Amino acid sequence: MGDMQIDDPAAAAADLKNADGEIDESLYSRQLYVLGHEAMKRMGLSDILVVGLRGLGVEIAKNIALAGVKSLTLYDPKPATLADLSSQFFLHPDDVGKSRSSVTVARVSELNPYTPIREHPAADITADLSLLNQYKVVVLTDTPLKDQILIADYCHANGIYVVITDTFGLFGSIFTDFGKNFTCGDPTGENPLSGIIAGIDEEGVVTVYDETRHGLEDGDFVSFQEVEGMDGLNDAAPMKISVKGPYTFSIGDVSKYSPYKRGGIYTQVKMPKIIDFQPFSEQLKKPEHVISDFAKFDRPAQLHVGFQALHVFAEKHGGELPRPHHESDAVEFLKIAEEINGQQEEKAELDEKVMKELSYQARGDLAPMGAVFGGLAAQEVLKSVSGKFNPIVQWLYLDSLESLPESVKRSEELCKPLGTRYDGQIAVFGKEYQEKLSNIEEFLVGAGAIGCEMLKNWAMMGLGAGPEGKIHVTDMDSIERSNLNRQFLFRPTDVGKLKSDCAAEAVQAMNPDLVGKISSMKDRVGNDTEHIFPEDFWEGLHGVTNALDNVEARTYVDRRCVFFRKPLLDSGTLGTKGNTQVVLPGITESYSSSQDPPEQSFPMCTLRSFPNRIEHTIAWAKDLFHTYFAGPAEIVNLYLTQSNYLASALKQSGNEKQTLETLRDFLVTDKPLSFDDCIAWARYQFELQYNNAIQQLLYNFPKDAKTSSGSDFWSGPKRAPDPIKFDINDATHFGFIKAGACLHAFNYKINTDGVTNDTYVKLLDRLIIPDFKPDPGVKIQANDSDPDPNANTMSAADEDLKKIANMLPPPKSLAGFELTPVEFEKDDDTNHHIDFITAASNLRAENYKIPTADRHKTKFIAGKIIPAIATTTALVTGLVNLELYKIIDGKTDIEQYKNGFINLALPFFGFSEPVASPKGKYTGPGGKEVLIDKLWDRFEVENVTLQEFLDDFKGKGLDIGMISSGVSLLYASFYPPAKLQDRLPLKLSELVATISRKAIPDHQKNIILEVTAEDTTEEDVEIPYVMVKLGKKA
Repeated sequence: MGDMQIDDPAAAAADLKNADGEIDESLYSRQLYVLGHEAMKRMGLSDILVVGLRGLGVEIAKNIALAGVKSLTLYDPKPATLADLSSQFFLHPDDVGKSRSSVTVARVSELNPYTPIREHPAADITADLSLLNQYKVVVLTDTPLKDQILIADYCHANGIYVVITDTFGLFGSIFTDFGKNFTCGDPTGENPLSGIIAGIDEEGVVTVYDETRHGLEDGDFVSFQEVEGMDGLNDAAPMKISVKGPYTFSIGDVSKYSPYKRGGIYTQVKMPKIIDFQPFSEQLKKPEHVISDFAKFDRPAQLHVGFQALHVFAEKHGGELPRPHHESDAVEFLKIAEEINGQQEEKAELDEKVMKELSYQARGDLAPMGAVFGGLAAQEVLKSVSGKFNPIVQWLYLDSLESLPESVKRSEELCKPLGTRYDGQIAVFGKEYQEKLSNIEEFLVGAGAIGCEMLKNWAMMGLGAGPEGKIHVTDMDSIERSNLNRQFLFRPTDVGKLKSDCAAEAVQAMNPDLVGKISSMKDRVGNDTEHIFPEDFWEGLHGVTNALDNVEARTYVDRRCVFFRKPLLDSGTLGTKGNTQVVLPGITESYSSSQDPPEQSFPMCTLRSFPNRIEHTIAWAKDLFHTYFAGPAEIVNLYLTQSNYLASALKQSGNEKQTLETLRDFLVTDKPLSFDDCIAWARYQFELQYNNAIQQLLYNFPKDAKTSSGSDFWSGPKRAPDPIKFDINDATHFGFIKAGACLHAFNYKINTDGVTNDTYVKLLDRLIIPDFKPDPGVKIQANDSDPDPNANTMSAADEDLKKIANMLPPPKSLAGFELTPVEFEKDDDTNHHIDFITAASNLRAENYKIPTADRHKTKFIAGKIIPAIATTTALVTGLVNLELYKIIDGKTDIEQYKNGFINLALPFFGFSEPVASPKGKYTGPGGKEVLIDKLWDRFEVENVTLQEFLDDFKGKGLDIGMISSGVSLLYASFYPPAKLQDRLPLKLSELVATISRKAIPDHQKNIILEVTAEDTTEEDVEIPYVMVKLGKKA
């Protein structure tokens, strides 16, 4: 990257922008949905300094570089050590001895071409503090306390924002100071709430329409639009509300307004929040804490003292922290902590065990803790420069002492440095644990954003790097440009290559111990790939980690883990929100035990005729996209390729008339021969949708129409539309024609080379559009609760159907001809897909006077894009690996584990112990109570005869009522003896094959049987399934 770009302020201000001067949406797409254009533009004007480039510092630098700022400067002149490789993923073994910043700058530069990276020029950061004036934010890691005080107080006095963060082993802290009167423009980042008003009474109480909860809170502000009556309310400044109930809120005194008549929409207005930050030196004495774990309410005050004590200890010992698990160092440290605590205004109750652990682990350097605090700190930097989301005010401490191993010993001897890259981890867990961790065989499902972060953590931890260790990673996707903004193992040259291959290659370069230890695959994990991931594969694993973004795949992996009794770590992110879940065999419930709420769907009647929100018009436009460019082409191809399609398939579908009309339109009446025909087709569709259909709707329901109860038909959520007259000079009108014509041409493989705007203009000028007259015979459904008046009109008379069928060319006459259906793809900006949906949606919004949405918002909603940002991904992955430490240790106490939910925007941290798996019981022989785990338990039996099976269960105190395998009923106690005599001597495998009439595949090693039974008290009991082990095939 040339110096000119870095030194020229004008160039730097444009650094987030592409050649057109706009933020590069193809790169920043997913992050833009989290932060928004305005926040991103403010970030693009900010210069950031990160001090300290061990694992935590480089994690922060990586996240900020990916997010995109005007410039990022790094400072750490200290020589890299071998122990740094415990977490510093941009250092290689041959960098040991070189200055950390000189080595790291070049590697961080590769992450984002729009963020210039450079080195801070000073040899000593505190020698000339005026050099800090060039930065908007200074981030301090690995910095002595006396320097922290000096720098932070200077920055506070000079309007520079400060973030200070450190991790010591399993302990971490972060401090923020964004100065006096810091303005937070959007504390939550949630979309403003809005809704339709049913009424406003003389007391100022607003009732929302049709029992839809308003979701507002006391103190929120709202503005009003389209209210009839109450003159001046629509133009009034935002009004503060108090909540009266889930469907009502008050706006206070409304006596100055005329009486309310009807209609109206309320919209929440985000009001800025002003925060006064205190300088570091004051906060050190009297800290304000954000609680990270409510189960450890007293921990922050203790750690606040403990972290200061570590700095004092280091100052006394020439910069050296207490040695790992060193008893006399811990005693001295404890004494210092007690002295500092004695000087505090509010004294903490020091827990000697916790304080000693802080001393034991002070030299610990763990990649997962770096990931957690690196994600947190980078997000705080972005908050400070963008004004978006609520900052941490002002301290946050977090520890994961539950991750400490119990299955191996820790001592000064076992935790001392061994001169390896894992010394930072050995300092905390000991060398026996390191050996255990290195010989794990783990399966990572997915190599996207979370997958990349996971592999980076594992490479630093040395997971699977031992002689018995192995990491399997699979991902069927190839790398796209929009991935580069958060999937940090990939570079622009990787676009188009497989994610799993590139990710595996990148982490083997980070830690050469993993060479030959990672197996990368490109297969989806599902029912159709059970031959690729057979039973031997699952049985050989120690555990599974999900890095998936869809529920279906996660549920399948979860079911496999339950079946093979493997621990599973699951996590996900949505913008600034993240969650982690631990699934432990025989201990917790599984991922599938709870379900997410279903996706929001809109009533068909609303979409067809009565939209009132932009989401309605976008859903309608996406459906139109399919109706025009995907569905008909597929029907035509079926007609041309399936013999006797009209006679067989058509009868079954029940849509004979609609299907025949589609075939007629696309093969006969509207079949284009040239691109001009495609333009004409698009123009006729415009007329049909935005003029004719609206005229027909207003003919059926005029603007002054009344309902049967005498109220206005067009009221509440029903907005009366107006037809649109085509205007070639209107960009949206023209955009619809252009995208529609190009997609129609794509269906028919018509060449669009040489087409210019003039081509459209000339044809549209001479096109004659027939006048429309409403049809009195057309019926339109008025409400979702009404029966659809057109439900039975699809079945037309046989004569009419024959007439249409006779118009169709026989498939043989079109040999070799086929249409190309359009497959919706949101991320290709040249394919006209989002262009068409944006234009189609906004034209319909124009019909109904709904505020339109730009292309960016339309793409987000139509493409169901999951907003993503690197900071959340890093933090969530760190939390997952803190749980992985526990699983590898073999902990069985559910209270030691944590499921996490975080929202960096608020900021909010919620940790809870996992929910235990459901348990049951039955009465066995001799009245003895038998406990069972309904999720994880099963009966495992050999391939015995049915008679032996029944006798065996009788011995367990269970009288079998029925046995089934899949849909085949193998046994029922009510079967007559004649039916049973042939079955009882059969082996279970023979019985299944006989009854199902299907041979058992060779690769299958077991059969699953579902069983109903009564216990010895003749009570029906819910018992686990039965697994019949087939043994080796001959």
